[in-house]
Amino acid sequence: MYGKIEITGELEVLTGMHIGGSNAFAAIGAVDSPVVRDVRTNRPMLPGSSLKGKLRSLLAKAYNENVVKHDADHPRLIRLFGSAQKDHVKCSRILVPDMFLTESSVKELQDRDLGFTEVKFENTISRTTAVANPRQIERVVRGTSFELDLIYNAEQEGEVLEDMETLAQGLKLLQYDYLGGHGSRGYGRVRFQGLQADLVVGDLEDELMDKVNEILSAVEADK
Repeated sequence: MYGKIEITGELEVLTGMHIGGSNAFAAIGAVDSPVVRDVRTNRPMLPGSSLKGKLRSLLAKAYNENVVKHDADHPRLIRLFGSAQKDHVKCSRILVPDMFLTESSVKELQDRDLGFTEVKFENTISRTTAVANPRQIERVVRGTSFELDLIYNAEQEGEVLEDMETLAQGLKLLQYDYLGGHGSRGYGRVRFQGLQADLVVGDLEDELMDKVNEILSAVEADK
């Protein structure tokens, strides 16, 4: 069997989030560490690779005996995220596209005459020389939401629910962790809202899809 399940919802930023972009051509006096932006709108975006990589790393801590050795991932992780190991290449079952601001977030920020980002001034001080190193870090403002639109390739009907449980566990772990940089200083807390799974290709039983949605609903229930 083969099918595709689309998982939609929103990722809400609870504390200022920084996922860095390029500052190679920054003007004098510009922000030291800007966020990554969509070149078409110049609005902040959330790269799919950032979310997928964070989910995999959190799940690796939960499942792997050796977190550092990437090629030794637990079979559940390899099945969901794929593997580039020599002689054991496996495609990822989960596709994580780039995410863009929801229209409601854009409207709210524009109506309130607020920018899409804020600049946080930080300072590191050398413990040995007491020399200060001030810097400016751009962050996506709290309360901003991004559109979530994942695609799961259903290849084995008997493995769909276990894959969904693995994905849901990763989403839960992320809600108690952080996305982007500087998480130990309070950046990047997020939560997921309105998660909904729909079969868009193939033919899976309605009962199976109901169980998929039940699993995903637990992600929000935990918060």
